[in-house]
Amino acid sequence: MTEQFDAVDVIRTKRDGEALSPAQIAWVVDAYTRGAVAEEQMSALAMAIFLRGMDRDEIAGWTRAMIASGERMDFSQLVRSGARSATSDKHSTGGVGDKITLPLAPLVAVYGVAVPQLSGRGLGHTGGTLDKLESIPGWRAALTNAEMMDQLRDVGAVICAAGSGLAPADKKLYALRDVTGTVESIPLIASSIMSKKIAEGTQSLVLDVKVGSGAFMKDLASARELARTMVDLGTDAGVTTTALLTDMSTPLGLAVGNAVEVQESVDVLAGGGPADVVELTVALAAEMLDASGIPDADPAEALRDGRAMDVWRAMISAQGGDPDAPLPQARESETVTAEADGVLTELDAYKVGLASWRLGAGRARREDPVQAGAGVLLHAKPGDPVRAGQPLLTLRTDTPERFARAREALEGAAVVLPSAPEDRAARGVVLETVR
Repeated sequence: MTEQFDAVDVIRTKRDGEALSPAQIAWVVDAYTRGAVAEEQMSALAMAIFLRGMDRDEIAGWTRAMIASGERMDFSQLVRSGARSATSDKHSTGGVGDKITLPLAPLVAVYGVAVPQLSGRGLGHTGGTLDKLESIPGWRAALTNAEMMDQLRDVGAVICAAGSGLAPADKKLYALRDVTGTVESIPLIASSIMSKKIAEGTQSLVLDVKVGSGAFMKDLASARELARTMVDLGTDAGVTTTALLTDMSTPLGLAVGNAVEVQESVDVLAGGGPADVVELTVALAAEMLDASGIPDADPAEALRDGRAMDVWRAMISAQGGDPDAPLPQARESETVTAEADGVLTELDAYKVGLASWRLGAGRARREDPVQAGAGVLLHAKPGDPVRAGQPLLTLRTDTPERFARAREALEGAAVVLPSAPEDRAARGVVLETVR
């Protein structure tokens, strides 16, 4: 087969700071997926993109090319048939204690919206939604497209693994970026996320772009750029897209792990749970419902009156899970205490996430197993007064030899001062909105 372009010419174009043409982009993504562009060549191109960037047209073209590498899903029949009023989805860029998908999907489904939430597994310090849900006895992540459609029609919400046919170019390129130091490229991050979400076929999408130590974007400027890029990509593709910039300087909620986060999600669905988890769940639900033509809905009410819990139970049962089964408990635990009286002013999300990972809640490689019961429980959040010797964190694992390295990860994570700094005003989880 005679190729349309030469990979070296494409690399040189971007290396020299020039824009790639739509034809060059479509060819190089397709050729790489087919194996006609070698790994080392795509590595060079990814680094050139990392260093030189891409303009809006290039990013849109790259996203379209990755979508074209696989199948596209279509949930429009749910709306045409009247089974559901609209379809909407949420994507988070990843954080620590980020269990929001679990209460959010059934909450939005209460209002007749279909929520097809294709999720992934954790890698490193950020947890994975599927890992959390697999701590529920019997629950299964793998569904056929037909099973997804039936569950969306009958229940309204599904959380499951994405099929291998969805944007396969992204799967191959992501693995390459992970080992070539190019993961942080905003054009490549944005096109990676949005190619899968656009191919998924939802009518609207709300993005939760995390900011802070436990997030991929450490500062607001980078988070704004990523959010703006993704919102533009969604809008250009005909998907109503909004982004919330949310705080990830400290873990969300009071539980970090798998089963412990499921339990906290159930608490939220029961009308309780930590205030920050409830705040973000309700804020994202309101955005999804507004984009679905239901701007006056009060999602907080559906948490209080039990309707969201009813959908949760139906969703878990439909995927083989037992919503009444006891969740796994770790066999061993250790407590980290405050060293002095004062106010807890910082609790570093990254360090807590790293400790949870080292305890067995996460994985270093995709094939590694995870411990369902492992993780970290928080007994105080920034702004809380503490006393010397008071428990700050409880570490849980089935393998006690992991405690030492988890404690190392937590060194300096908790900052206790005699009083809260005067210039540190209280702020909510949601920092900004990008439309």
